[in-house]
Amino acid sequence: MRAASRAPTLSQTWESDMRYAIVTETYPPDINGVALTVQGLEEGLRQRGHEISLVRPHQPSDTHAPARHDTLLVRGVRLPHYPGLRFGLPAPLALREHLRHFAPDAIYVATEGPLGWSALRAARRLGIPVATGFHTRFDHYMGDYGMPWLRPVALRWMRRFHNGGDATLVPTRELADWLGQTAFAKVQRLARAVDTSQFHPRFRDQALRQQWQAGEQAPALLSVGRIAAEKNLRLAVQSFRRLQQQCPQARMVWVGDGPERAALQAANPDFIFCGMQRGEDLARHYASADLFVFPSRSETFGNVTLEAMASGLATVAFDSGAAREHLRSGLHGAAVADDAGFIEAVVDLGGDGPRRRAMGASAHLAVQALQPAQVAADFDVLLSRLAQQRKEPAHAIPA
Repeated sequence: MRAASRAPTLSQTWESDMRYAIVTETYPPDINGVALTVQGLEEGLRQRGHEISLVRPHQPSDTHAPARHDTLLVRGVRLPHYPGLRFGLPAPLALREHLRHFAPDAIYVATEGPLGWSALRAARRLGIPVATGFHTRFDHYMGDYGMPWLRPVALRWMRRFHNGGDATLVPTRELADWLGQTAFAKVQRLARAVDTSQFHPRFRDQALRQQWQAGEQAPALLSVGRIAAEKNLRLAVQSFRRLQQQCPQARMVWVGDGPERAALQAANPDFIFCGMQRGEDLARHYASADLFVFPSRSETFGNVTLEAMASGLATVAFDSGAAREHLRSGLHGAAVADDAGFIEAVVDLGGDGPRRRAMGASAHLAVQALQPAQVAADFDVLLSRLAQQRKEPAHAIPA
């Protein structure tokens, strides 16, 4: 136990050598914001000296990989419309046995799928404190996929899940306020970070720009993420076409894959599709572009916004999620309120190279303090507080 003369801050932990379990439906090599965020939290806790047990669905890549004693693999099923993603099936008996044996001080359940529900029930049955992660606005997805009447149902389902835990972790103040107003209990903010050593302007690659046929006077607009209906990609297309009217040499570059890619590519043969990118290749694509466009309205955060800013890109996004939290409109790009504002900002910044580059440089500097180690420390404090409250309910420490 660390001695302290005052209440700990969010950079201190109550105990060292804690045991934490993390349950998630998605994990790398899946490429999505939830998978990468969960992996970052897991690695951060390990680096702080804690013992971590990971519970996730079995993936095809596990077939030839050696078994790990710290990982419980459960059965998974492919997610409809997303062949690269899976969700875990309920595993109540396996989870209870695993958690009894591992005896974690606290559990983090990152996803609300069948495996997540199973883990939440197991934790409550065993008396282990559990924090849940609110990563996805499934209520928004109902409208994006033509079922707006299911939005209230999805919201009730999410509320019931998260209120069954001891804390619901969210990435922004905006989301914390909204959930609090809609009867979600015990909401706590856990900020996000970005690896500024991986995403950096130094990875700008002229050879890659030549492949895009983007000269120095030809602005290359970039979209990174799942190519799917809920991402509002129609607006990115409209914005680019409007820019193209005044700047015919402009280029539109897409990094990612998804169910809408084939239709988007067929309708726009001049677009450049680069598929899924990882590691330094992803960093090169960010840094080699000129303007990042993020038209999604369904994100709880949007890690790609921070990655683009760290890479030195002026960014156009709606004034919510990461943009609301970190992007200063007029200084790092534009945080807009509606579709017309989005299109106007893309045309304005796409046609103004000096202003766009100045904003990109400011954006790069603005995110330097968002370090993963600090987020891991905050996450550690939050989980250890839950464990402490469960051990000493009469002297619970306020979160």
